Amino acid sequence: MSNYVEGKTIIVTGAAGGFGQLVCEKTAALGAKIIAADVNEEALAAVVSSIRETGGEATAVRADVTSRDNMHQLAATAVQTYGQIDVMLNNAGVMPLAFYADHEAAADAWERCIDINFKGVLNGIAAVHDQMIRQGRGHVVNIASIYGNYPTAGGGVYGATKAAVVFLSESLRMESQGKIKVTTIRPTGVPATGLSGGVINPEAVSGLLGVNMVSYMSKFEAAQAGQLPASNLDINDIEYFALDPSSLADQIVYAINQPWGVAITDMTVRASGDEYII
Repeated sequence: MSNYVEGKTIIVTGAAGGFGQLVCEKTAALGAKIIAADVNEEALAAVVSSIRETGGEATAVRADVTSRDNMHQLAATAVQTYGQIDVMLNNAGVMPLAFYADHEAAADAWERCIDINFKGVLNGIAAVHDQMIRQGRGHVVNIASIYGNYPTAGGGVYGATKAAVVFLSESLRMESQGKIKVTTIRPTGVPATGLSGGVINPEAVSGLLGVNMVSYMSKFEAAQAGQLPASNLDINDIEYFALDPSSLADQIVYAINQPWGVAITDMTVRASGDEYII
């Protein structure tokens, strides 16, 4: 495949770990200039240092996506450092799954979820919009979720923020056709990330699995015990049951690695053998 990533300036939020870190590393390896943003300065510095050590170009910027001022300064730093902003990846997010009955325990996490997942994406879009219009082209990539496809028990607040990301993305696409490309990424469950650490009530995942809850959770238990069939763990097997972070990052990079005239506007990424019902 042709390399359309080389030379692009890419801002990535939530870059200190997970999908964000992987996209930074993979696009830097293809010749992109990375502005890596996160609130975790220590972890962010390690990501940028690793990229530089392998010959890549990257700059670390501490930025809180919930702050409009931080996000506008982030965009300004990208322009000052590299002269342009080609891609904005709004990746930072949290996942406080909980039932409404859990509201006392979940209230603060839900507030933070709305601020990061919804307002954070809006702040990211607004921060780069004018620069991309001045340039005559740009690409905004927003991380949504299959949780945003349809309401589920236990996923009300989180799912609402991800549905909002879909709305933000589509309205931006409509307003900026021929000027800014917009991509919405809807991942399925990716267990091996820090997102699961934000879950308030583990039982709340049942809304996403429905009748497959017992079957799917038994696979996790078997995997932890080293008893899961090899086919379920083999990325080259149709029964592969849980998406790994690197595979998702590869698809995000694929969406970025397109000629300016081609836009992948909506992408759902799943493990082929997962059992999620939406």
